[in-house]
Amino acid sequence: MKKRPRGASLDQAVVDIRRREVGGLSGLSFARRLAASEGLVLRLDIYNKLKGHRGCVNTVGFNLGGDIVISGSDDRHVKLWDWQTGKVKLSFDSGHLSNVFQAKIMPYTDDRSIVTCAADGQARHAQILEGGQVQTMLLAKHRGRAHKLAIDPGSPHIVYTCGEDGLVQHLDLRSNTARELFTCREVYGTHVEVVHLNAIAIDPRNPNLFVIGGSDEYARVYDIRNYKWNGSHNFGRSANYFCPSHLIGEAHVGITGLAFSGQSELLVSYNDESIYLFTQEMGLGPDPLSASTKSVDSNSSEVTSPTAVNVDDNVTPQVYKGHRNCETVKGVGFFGPKCEYVVSGSDCGRIFIWKKKGGQLIRVMAADKHVVNCIEPHPHIPALASSGIENDIKIWTPKAIERATLPMKVEQVPSDHIPWLFGVESDEDEDYSYDDDFHYDDDDDEGHGDSSDVDSEDDDVDEDDDDDDDDDDEDGDGGDNSDGGNSFSGSYNDCDFTLSISS
Repeated sequence: MKKRPRGASLDQAVVDIRRREVGGLSGLSFARRLAASEGLVLRLDIYNKLKGHRGCVNTVGFNLGGDIVISGSDDRHVKLWDWQTGKVKLSFDSGHLSNVFQAKIMPYTDDRSIVTCAADGQARHAQILEGGQVQTMLLAKHRGRAHKLAIDPGSPHIVYTCGEDGLVQHLDLRSNTARELFTCREVYGTHVEVVHLNAIAIDPRNPNLFVIGGSDEYARVYDIRNYKWNGSHNFGRSANYFCPSHLIGEAHVGITGLAFSGQSELLVSYNDESIYLFTQEMGLGPDPLSASTKSVDSNSSEVTSPTAVNVDDNVTPQVYKGHRNCETVKGVGFFGPKCEYVVSGSDCGRIFIWKKKGGQLIRVMAADKHVVNCIEPHPHIPALASSGIENDIKIWTPKAIERATLPMKVEQVPSDHIPWLFGVESDEDEDYSYDDDFHYDDDDDEGHGDSSDVDSEDDDVDEDDDDDDDDDDEDGDGGDNSDGGNSFSGSYNDCDFTLSISS
């Protein structure tokens, strides 16, 4: 088969556009192909900056329809945004006593049901009432910080939470009840040591499966169907463990981010290490020790690093390298209609994008002066929302005219990067910081069933925000780039296109 000369190759996206124009490609197929185009990824640029929080933005995400962005911050407020206009639709006090770490809009609730977790260890439920009033309610408590929660993508009622106490809880919003499933403990030794959990995710292809990760090397997948509420011996036993073979037994690694693809692939991000992609066949099974070899000194309790039995290249997880993940708890995720790309933030203040297949780094984007913690893809179009130590949320769309190229030295930190000293804040931010030694008072139920303060749409923007626009426009126009409609337009190889969102 003859290879097409390099100079004669045509951009596939342009071919698809022409096929669509003559009816040779359905609208859905065209949209998926266009959204997965590498050319669009290389043209991602800042479309809008959402300003209004008075502290680090720790969580950002889209609603199911894709027209609303939700965010939570160190200022303990949750905001709903029209991301195209940059306007705040609703802002309210979360009811938390400390930094909001995650906020999600429950699906199929007309965007009126919101769940949150925070540094105070609480999981809370906020309901938007008629007239715009917001009522918040305490759902569950953890001892220590609760970094993440996960929602069943097909249910408006089911939520899972995890915390630094190792506890995993199952919440049902219909009854506002929490069921403690189990406390995650280390694989080695006497199973006494608790694994401090940082991340939890649900498999969208099979919502019965959820995965947790934290202060040890294993990502643990559980099947909720295995849980018998009569205290059977399988209670708390993982259905499958995942870990790269060279990290098994490593005491100084942990997991900060987890994500499932639409094909049930598992993405795991390790602190001070790399990101790995596992298929279900790469699991170590319910007993990782039997799937690996270990050597134990009979005269001591020291366990040397075990090596996985199966090290065949065909079952080696794909690895993604180049970013830095040492300073904060960073998420990781997929991008593209069929999860064609992997995305992560970095301690250097940039967003990294790799091809899922092969692990090639194709894009590095400056997105924060300090650290990028959160990157969330739009559910329908090639757009991203990102946040970090700065007080704003950045929306990225393929609006750039020219393709971006990788920096000459990806590992070199940008000259304007400001190192983030975790836990050290300025005096003006002191009210919004959390204490690493924070302990929740079991008798403090003040937040249960209270009605939160709701801010107006126009009083949230802090004119003295520390986000200066002087040096932020190198990656795109920081102003309002939209016309307020439900679509945005762009140009791709001299072909104009418009991407629309249906409400």
